[in-house]
Amino acid sequence: MRDLKIPEQRHPEKARRPDNAQPKKPDWIRVKAPTSREYMETRNIMRENKLVTVCEEAGCPNVGECWSQGHATMMIMGEVCTRACTFCNIATGKPPEALDAFEPGRVAHAVDKLGLNHVVITSVDRDDVEDGGAEHFAQTIRAIRQRSPATTIEILTPDFIRCAPEALEVVVDAKPDVFNHNLETVPGLYPEVRPGARYFHSLRLLQRVKELDPTIFTKSGIMVGLGEDRQSVTQVMEDMRAADIDFLTIGQYLQPTPKHHKVDRFVHPDEFASYERVAYNKGFLMVSATPLTRSSYHAGDDFARLRAARLRKLGQA
Repeated sequence: MRDLKIPEQRHPEKARRPDNAQPKKPDWIRVKAPTSREYMETRNIMRENKLVTVCEEAGCPNVGECWSQGHATMMIMGEVCTRACTFCNIATGKPPEALDAFEPGRVAHAVDKLGLNHVVITSVDRDDVEDGGAEHFAQTIRAIRQRSPATTIEILTPDFIRCAPEALEVVVDAKPDVFNHNLETVPGLYPEVRPGARYFHSLRLLQRVKELDPTIFTKSGIMVGLGEDRQSVTQVMEDMRAADIDFLTIGQYLQPTPKHHKVDRFVHPDEFASYERVAYNKGFLMVSATPLTRSSYHAGDDFARLRAARLRKLGQA
């Protein structure tokens, strides 16, 4: 039995990689350890419903702030991912279990108990499942809608690269409010950072969402500090706008362990602010670009701003 708390068992494919030094974090990237009562209450609800969160599995630096506000990004389809991206701290390998048919109901129960106005649902990659988990996503969306009809739903999905085109249609037909799929990095770094994925496939996935249902907001994000340059980041923005993506997130890459991809540099907050200005000038409805930005950080507040931005664009606000 694997113990996913042991790095060598959590990431067996990285065990023989040489160590990369983990540089000291600058002051602007430091966060306090979570201790609040509200944080503990959120954690207890997750445990009671046997739910996995990407907040914990990926080691998100914002977990204390988000959980203290009753926000958590729930990760469905298990805690073992079939991909082995060099930046990611989620356990990798062959998932030991089939999809849990009762999980959508447990997620819906937790959303109701937490009283969420906006929820983010993500998942591991499940290349071992024929539809990549598309129907499981759809069932989770429908379960939340039935139990908490006023809650807006944001999903952060895999790329469904090994699935028939109909897999994406199943998810879109369930009508999430926001469809997020992260490009993660610039195309030139894909072979070393995201070897199991293809940059233009991920772009096309997001473009197809808009073609299938123009009312769904699309969202994608990248990390900086992996070795990219400013020109390549700007080109990703251009590619995203060509795919009609509404919302862009840019955050600092943080190295989970010495076996993961190295941090090339810590990007200064002023550079993030510059990226935000450029992105808005390119036509994104919403941009979040800060060192601590993550896909679902402040997702509820950002969704309200995103919806307002669309109404302004349409001249209805």
